[in-house]
Amino acid sequence: MDDSFPKEILKISDGLKKRKFSSVEITKEYLRRIKAYDREINSFITICEETAIESALEADKRIAKGAAGTLAGIPYANKDLFCTKDILTTCGSRMLSNFFPPYDAEIISRAKENSLVMLGKTNMDEFAMGSSNETSYFGAVKNPWDLRKVPGGSSGGSAAAVIANLTPLATGTDTGGSIRQPSAFCGVSGLKPTYGRISRYGMVAFASSLDQAGIIGHSAADLAFFLNIIAGFDPKDSTCIEKPTEDYSRNLNFPLQGIKFGLPKEFFKTELNSGLQQIFANAISLVEKLGGKIVDINLPHSSLSIPAYYVIAPAECSSNLARYDGIRFGHRAPNTSNIEELYEKTRSEGFGAEVKRRVLIGTYALSSGYYDEYYTKAQKVRRLIKNDFSEAYKSVDFILSPTTPTTAFPLNEKTDDPTLMYLQDIFTIPASLAGLPAISIPAGLDKGLPVGLQIIGDYFQEARMLGVANKIQQTTDWHKLTPKSNSEKKL
Repeated sequence: MDDSFPKEILKISDGLKKRKFSSVEITKEYLRRIKAYDREINSFITICEETAIESALEADKRIAKGAAGTLAGIPYANKDLFCTKDILTTCGSRMLSNFFPPYDAEIISRAKENSLVMLGKTNMDEFAMGSSNETSYFGAVKNPWDLRKVPGGSSGGSAAAVIANLTPLATGTDTGGSIRQPSAFCGVSGLKPTYGRISRYGMVAFASSLDQAGIIGHSAADLAFFLNIIAGFDPKDSTCIEKPTEDYSRNLNFPLQGIKFGLPKEFFKTELNSGLQQIFANAISLVEKLGGKIVDINLPHSSLSIPAYYVIAPAECSSNLARYDGIRFGHRAPNTSNIEELYEKTRSEGFGAEVKRRVLIGTYALSSGYYDEYYTKAQKVRRLIKNDFSEAYKSVDFILSPTTPTTAFPLNEKTDDPTLMYLQDIFTIPASLAGLPAISIPAGLDKGLPVGLQIIGDYFQEARMLGVANKIQQTTDWHKLTPKSNSEKKL
């Protein structure tokens, strides 16, 4: 990126308002970078060059009139499962490779109303099912820190695009860790808000009781200002909570003095290598230095989170994906002689291996004779996990943990063993099952690869949680690091 263009959105906003550069200029520069560098990263599925420049022109007009908000004219990217009117929306699947929605998702509408500029749609694991961004019909995304490594999933395209400086902001979705895990692997900041805090209208469903829209950016401050725009009640979404929003940037100078941070004993039964252990220990020491108090806590049912999740999520996915039958929209198999053959061939051709695996598991779990044995039991475990968090928040304000048990792993390393892949979400799934807000921020490098620190807050504590994250980032530079590139000294 040209040195005249900053990466942080508040600096971009300040530059736009002071006419140091225009939205059109910075939009064209990001589009240039996408064309120059994304061929090797593969973080975008669709680039919206024409509409992006049109939006930037309109933003510049609003800024010139003094009628623009904080983020007017700032480019961003959308994960490719948010419906965008008349723009291809694929969910990383062959099933939707020809789908042009007739309407915008609610968060897209809110971004448009505030004159943000959409650069394009980012690559993702098919229907958000995956932890490595290798299941996309459009090819795997590469980690900009090491092109032989995965960026994490399912929002890996968004995380890779942000750290490669192809966009200053990107949307994502988090079902079991799909914002936080790729944010950790790519060295960016990623926020999963409280379930229901952001509208799910127009967000293609994977597991409806878990899916939550969120944000990926360079810093907690960037996330706070974007959250101000996209959070809030939406009557079109029955899962959206009717609760007033707040200024999520109001606590960015949040003091940690006297704040209690819980360390779940159960999380540390998972082996971490010495590098990750040291980085997490350093993060804990920093929190204490800033005035925070560390408290050991118990989350006794957290060890059951992965088995519970991999019953609940596939069950809901099998129901949600039943609509893809070749009749109404999406891929349709040609040359079929009857309705049964049409269903079978369409779904066989349209879905990839991981989606088929989860649909089969979910259908089995919901079938007669097994519903109570699996799905009902998993929901009871989910309640126990939620109760564990509620008990913990009686004695602490926030919970700290590593975001992931490892750094980014090599491409194709875990594709033949789904169980090993699922274990990558061992630290992120508990908060997802409980519907709690959580954020991952960069905490260091282990052998040249980013490591994430996860902060989990109580319900609707996004403002304070972002303040904690920002306070840490005010005293560290981990979120400012960028990967080296063979094409350019720094991306």
